Amino acid sequence: MKHEAWVIWRLEGDMPSGRYSRAHTLRFDGGAEIAGSPSPDIVPAPWSDAAGVDPEEAFVAAISSCHMLWFLDLARRDGWVVETYKDHAVGQMTKTDSGALWVSHVALRPLIEWSKGPDAAGEATLHERAHHACFIANSVKTEIVVETP
Repeated sequence: MKHEAWVIWRLEGDMPSGRYSRAHTLRFDGGAEIAGSPSPDIVPAPWSDAAGVDPEEAFVAAISSCHMLWFLDLARRDGWVVETYKDHAVGQMTKTDSGALWVSHVALRPLIEWSKGPDAAGEATLHERAHHACFIANSVKTEIVVETP
């Protein structure tokens, strides 16, 4: 399986001085396009665009989305029916011993409405199974936890 994305950027401003826009376009193989930008916390405006998705947000969203897709499929296989699934996922950047920043921790905080669902222990087991099945979680060293209400 191959998954493709395009990152498209064009110079606006003065690159040698560092006064240039880092805003760009993220294009996916299915045709979706979204605005990309570094986080304004990393690159201040006007050289970033707060409305764009920064790589760290995209990383957190990819983890959350993958987890949700596996969770829904596993719930379906077990005979459960999910009505809504909303996750407020939060990634935390920290420094390594050498001072490099990385997304060291992602907390998934799903709120799930069931029309037919398991008890709390069964839901926790579904999350554990989804975590182990998630392609993205299996691809990163970031600590990923599920925090339920």
